[in-house]
Amino acid sequence: MTPSVATSRTGDLADSGPAALGHVVTGELDLSHRIILYLDDISVSFDGFKALNKLSLSIDAGELRCVIGPNGAGKTTMMDVVTGKTRPDSGKAFFGQTLDLTRMSESGIANAGIGRKFQKPTIFADHTVFENLELAMKGDRRVRRTLFAKLAGDERDRIDDMLRMIRLQDRADRLAGLLSHGEKQWLEIAVLLMQQPKLLLLDEPVAGMTDDETERTAELFLELAGKHTLVVVEHDMAFIAKIARKVTVLDEGHVIAEGPLDEVQQDPKVIEVYLGR
Repeated sequence: MTPSVATSRTGDLADSGPAALGHVVTGELDLSHRIILYLDDISVSFDGFKALNKLSLSIDAGELRCVIGPNGAGKTTMMDVVTGKTRPDSGKAFFGQTLDLTRMSESGIANAGIGRKFQKPTIFADHTVFENLELAMKGDRRVRRTLFAKLAGDERDRIDDMLRMIRLQDRADRLAGLLSHGEKQWLEIAVLLMQQPKLLLLDEPVAGMTDDETERTAELFLELAGKHTLVVVEHDMAFIAKIARKVTVLDEGHVIAEGPLDEVQQDPKVIEVYLGR
């Protein structure tokens, strides 16, 4: 079912481009049909190359979806479209039933509740783990307030709960730059979660991790599933096997297979893509 369209204020319009014409669909996230992300016939071209070719995809609220595919399949471009970094040439992209992502700015999309984690962790290396989480908390973060405000009890509880979830409670006072690679990745995920996103896009989250860190990350994602909606783009098939509920396979900018991992792996089109044409 195509999400409904209603007009509202234009404050989240991108500054320019064809998507900036007309009214923006904004307001509260509507999950009355359970679908949190809906992409329909999305196409994106770069200098004649079709990075996305009529891509259609839907994600349910609370789902943990894994997206796989060979290099150049369109995985990163798909995330760029969802976060507003790239404007599609054609097609529809909705967050819930009413939020038209193609007509919203990157900041508007982030404020609406979509968070994205890139492969390389981006944290405040010169601040402690605790301070990173404190700075990430939603609210008035103007300099004066941040410098002089004291944490309320419930805010401190939220940070303590997050530290326990990512198992860094004993690292709270440690500079983030001194953490291991895996710990930095967990901290960045926690920083995003402190902003209370409705949808979290994770790009190769276990790249460069040790086996133990990868195992812990799988446990973390399974703990988050249901409470949050996760879309995980990853090449590590052993990791995918630990967390996958449903897998979407992209190739040449569109979906070629979708379903449980064991079924997808037996699909002739997927075998051809991964074993070579």
